[in-house]
Amino acid sequence: MTNKHIYINGLGNVSPQKTTDSGHFLQEPFFFETNQLKCIDPGFKQYIPSDLFRRMGRIIKMGITAAKICLQDAKQCNPDGTFLSPDAIVTGTGLGCIEDTEKFLTNMIRNKEEFLTPTSFIQSTHNTVAGQIALLLKCHGHNFTFVHRGFSFESALLDAITQINMEEFSNALVGGTDELTQNSFAITSRLGHWKRKPINTQDLLLDRQRGSIAGEGASFVFLENTKNSGTYAELKGVLMVLNPSSTCELSEKVKAFLELHNLSERNVDLLLLGLNGDSMKDRVYHELVEKCFQNTSLGFFKHLCGEYQTVSSFALWLASMIMKTQNIPTPVRLNHVPEKIRHILIYNHYQAINHSFILISHP
Repeated sequence: MTNKHIYINGLGNVSPQKTTDSGHFLQEPFFFETNQLKCIDPGFKQYIPSDLFRRMGRIIKMGITAAKICLQDAKQCNPDGTFLSPDAIVTGTGLGCIEDTEKFLTNMIRNKEEFLTPTSFIQSTHNTVAGQIALLLKCHGHNFTFVHRGFSFESALLDAITQINMEEFSNALVGGTDELTQNSFAITSRLGHWKRKPINTQDLLLDRQRGSIAGEGASFVFLENTKNSGTYAELKGVLMVLNPSSTCELSEKVKAFLELHNLSERNVDLLLLGLNGDSMKDRVYHELVEKCFQNTSLGFFKHLCGEYQTVSSFALWLASMIMKTQNIPTPVRLNHVPEKIRHILIYNHYQAINHSFILISHP
C-alpha cells in the first residue's frame, strides 16, 4: 500500500468562538469569566429541517451544522443547494450524546421503568451524530464512529487516511463531537478535572488552581485525495502514544514520526500545544518542548474552546486555518512568529494518558 496525498479541502466548526464564518478567523476572540465553555448557537435551524429540529439533542444539532458547513466550504453542493453525498462519514466522540443518555436514565428512574418514550434512548447512542448526518445526506457508504476516549478523533482520522490510501474511497467527512452537561461537569469536577473557581479564560495559563476549564465542540474536515484552489493543507499523518513511560520515549516516537515524513524537529514551523492550565498536566508539554522544540514557534488553543476528549478536532481546524492564511492569531501565540509556515505539528494529550500528534503541511 503506497501512501497517497490527502488534502483538507473543507472545514466546519461549532465552538465557543465565532468559528462558523471562515472569513473572520479569530479576529474578535471571546473570553469569559468561567470554568466551563459552551458552544455559541450559530443558528441551527438554517441547517436542520424544522420537522426534525425539535426532536434532536444539542450535540446532534452541533454535529449536523458543523458537517454541513464543512461540505459547503468544500463546494460539495449541487446547483439546487442540496449536498453531494461523501464517500464516507467517520466521527470520533469521547462521551457521545450524553445529554440524551441522562434524559433517558432520569425518566427511567422517575417513571419506575414504565411509560418511557424511545426518542432519548434512540438518540443516546454514540453513533447517532454520524447516523443522522448520513440520513440527511442520503449517504449509504462507510459510516463509523470511534469512541476511544482521548484518541477518538485521531482514530477517526487514521481510519479515513487508511481507507483513502487503500483506495476504498476518494473522500471522507471526518469529525469530532463532544458536549458538556451540568451532570457530567459535576461528576468530573469531583475527579479534579476542572478549576473550582471561575477564571478569565484569557489568563488560563496564569491561573495556579488545579484542573482546567471544561469545553465542548463539533468540528469536521473534508478529506480528499486531490487538491484544489480551496485546499487548506495536506494531512501528512497521525501518531498516537498511549501512556508513555517518559518524555524520552515520547520524544523518540515524535522524531521517528517526523522522519517517516522526511522531516525533523527543525522543520516544524509551528507546534500547537494542548496546554490546559493544569500545571501538573502541562508539565509534559514543557518537557517535550525543552527536549525537542526549543527554537520552534509555539501556540496553544484550549483557552478558546476548553478541554474535552475530542478537542484535537478544534486544533486541526485552527492549524488548517493558520496554514491557509499564513497568520497565527495573536491570542494563539506563545513566542515568536515564523516567517513562513510550511509544517504544523499538533500535540495534545488527554489526562496525560492519551498522547497524540497530527502533522499537516502546506499543500
